[in-house]
Formats: sequence, structure tokens, C-alpha cells
Amino acid sequence: MTPTAADAPRTRAAARTALAAARRPADLFPDDTAAAARTYRRLARLLHPDTAPAAERPHAEAEFARLDALWQQHTAAARPTLTTRRRTYTLGAPLATGGLAVLREASYEQDGTRHRALLKIPRAVTDNDLMEREAQALDRLARHGDRRHRAYAPRLLESFRHREAGTGSERRVNALVPPDALVPSGGFHTLAEVHDAHPDGLDPRDAAWMWRRLLTALGWAHRAGRVHGAVLPEHVLIHPGLHGLVLVNWCYSTALGDRVPALVARHRAAYPSEVTGRRPATEATDIHLASHTMVTLMGERTPKPMRAFLRGCTLPAEARRPHDAWQLLAELDALLDRLYGPRTFRPFTMPTPHP
Repeated sequence: MTPTAADAPRTRAAARTALAAARRPADLFPDDTAAAARTYRRLARLLHPDTAPAAERPHAEAEFARLDALWQQHTAAARPTLTTRRRTYTLGAPLATGGLAVLREASYEQDGTRHRALLKIPRAVTDNDLMEREAQALDRLARHGDRRHRAYAPRLLESFRHREAGTGSERRVNALVPPDALVPSGGFHTLAEVHDAHPDGLDPRDAAWMWRRLLTALGWAHRAGRVHGAVLPEHVLIHPGLHGLVLVNWCYSTALGDRVPALVARHRAAYPSEVTGRRPATEATDIHLASHTMVTLMGERTPKPMRAFLRGCTLPAEARRPHDAWQLLAELDALLDRLYGPRTFRPFTMPTPHP
């Protein structure tokens, strides 16, 4: 018989008896998710080794470990899974919901070790083609160029089709390695978050390293024959402590000379005319979008020489804009040297959010 919340033990002795009699998680935890969590917290409080007499401490630690194991089994069984030919993903909570997809935490077991993943699931089956574009772009980038540059884009674990129970809808899912999994300290932020934290404009000296790394990411992508197509603030992740950058959301990417398949409607004003006019995209398309992002980030704090530099990168005519991100990076370095002198490491931190 499945226990209920009312059945939860209320003394240490009762908790020990219930744990000893349990052969499976269902013997301890109710079906209701909230009630199961309350029961676990109560049992953990009653059975914690710190509450046991000193003589019973070793046995109490073994009991507590068994309680934890049963709880992990219960929570794993309660979570939905997606199974592919390579892995079985246990889904966690949604991390973000965008106009195109839902990003969910997930984990999978490989070689006896549990690994984290991010599952990107399109909200509509009509966007399966955009998910496929991202998978193709990430696969191409992983096989192209210097290994040092691979950190500038997410790492694709696999891309697969998942048919939903009940509706029968088939969605293309991209499984990604979380950027935080590659950096022990974690702590990535989008440039949209950076902008929100600096509403009066980011100091151009801080923006400089983000801009340099963004141009490096684009130079790498362009040499691989890809246009990102959506270099927008929420698609650029930075790591303040390590001065790292990851360009995410390659769903809008395309081959050089092809059209960008879609645009993010709320950012329509940021796009150059070749995107809104459904004309071929080039390296200059990404350079325009990246430059617009940097203008937005620095705002009124942008020095005049830098404004002129950025105007040249956002000219209306695609042919008149820079096309070589590597060359543009060299020109940016020369400008930064004139404005601020030799490059030095400038620590950057994000404000601590208020509880």
C-alpha cells in the first residue's frame, strides 16, 4: 500500500523502523510530488547522523545513505525520460523558454558516471528545420579549424527526433553540453543580462574583451562557411571571471550566400537590410549584428572614435561593410591601443542579484 503524507514517521525510532521495512522508494514516499518531498525532508531531519548518539553514529550514517539512495531512485523514476540510440536522458526543470524553443536541464549516464546536458526542444513542430540547422552548424564548427576556437560555440552531443506520447507530434531535439559543465566555476551571463546590469552603458574597456572574442568567434564561423544570422545580446554568453565567450542559438544560421531563414521579431530593427529583405547573407551580416549589439551594450559611453568605427560596420549597404572579422579584429586592436594604450587584463564582475 502506498504511504500518504499522514503516514510519515514523527520520531527517530519510527523513522528507523520505516526505513528498515522499505524495499523500494514507494514504500516510503507518497505518489504526490509535494507530499513525497515533505516526507523526505522529515525523514532526513529525524535520521540525520548529527542527531544520533555518538555510539550509533556509524550505523546512522549508513541509514542516512540508504535514505538518500531511495530518494534519488524515487526522484529519477518520477522524471520523464527521452531515449535515443546513444543515451537515455532524464529530464529536469525548464531553464528558459524562448520564442523558438524550451531549454531543459537533463542528465544521462555514461561509463558509470552521471553527466549533465541541456535539451533544446522546439515549441512548434514547424521549427524542426531550424533545430536541424543548428545541429548541422555545430557539427560543422566542431570539425573545422583550430581546437582553441571550439569553445566559442556550444558542443553538440546529438540531435534526434522525439515523438510525443498522446499527440504523436515529432520534434527535433538538440542535446548540448552545458557551458557551465566545461567551466568548474560556472557563472555565464548573456550580454542582455550585462546590459540590464549596466543600464547607463558598459565601460568600453570592459566591452573591449567581449567584442574581441565575439569577432574571433565570427571569424572562425565564417572560415567554416557559416553565417550565425542572429548575433543578438541574448545569444552571446560571457564568463566574467575567465573573460570567456560562447555564441549560442545557431538555429538561424545559414551557409555563406544563402538567406537567413527567420528573424527574432522583437529585434527586427537590429537586422541589416539583406535579412529583412530576404537577400543572401554574408560575413558582413554577422558583423552588422555584432556591432549593433556592442552599440547597445555601451550606449552613451561609447567614445567618438569607436562610434565612427561602429558606423562603418553597420552601413546600410552590405557590400560597403567589413567582411573579414579577423581583419576587423586587427583594426579594433589598433583603435583600442590608440584609446587606452597597451592591453592589460581588466577584471570584470557582475552585480550580485538581490534575494
